[in-house]
Amino acid sequence: MTSDAVVRTATVDDVEEVARLFAGYLDSYEHPREPDDVTGYLSARIGNGDSVVLLAEVDGAAVGFAQCYPTWASLELAPAWVLYDLFVDPAARGRGVGRVLLRAVAERARAAGATTAVLETAHTNTGAQALYESEGWVRDTTYRTYALEL
Repeated sequence: MTSDAVVRTATVDDVEEVARLFAGYLDSYEHPREPDDVTGYLSARIGNGDSVVLLAEVDGAAVGFAQCYPTWASLELAPAWVLYDLFVDPAARGRGVGRVLLRAVAERARAAGATTAVLETAHTNTGAQALYESEGWVRDTTYRTYALEL
């Protein structure tokens, strides 16, 4: 499916629109937050250059976003990107917006000199998994991910 979405890099001027989508993302993972906390978090990440937020728009309306964290891949001795958050407004799903965002992530990561991009998703998120795999993302069978709550 071809999408009519246009993707651009979000700036601090876009924080309110991204925050609206980000709140939907957090709700979908059952991690709701206060609106001021969401706005503050995004303002800091974008304003400090900690993350790259790509905003997908259709007819000028924000319908999806991807948030990536540039980092380093020690084994490759090179830059890498972590695609940490990807969300498409439910009303805009099925129109190729997620695919356009994934392609924009890959394009921008390559342009930044990254040699790899990684992401995680829930085991039950089979729709997203199918999308990722159709775009060339490969499920890791070598490493396991562990987390420690602090």
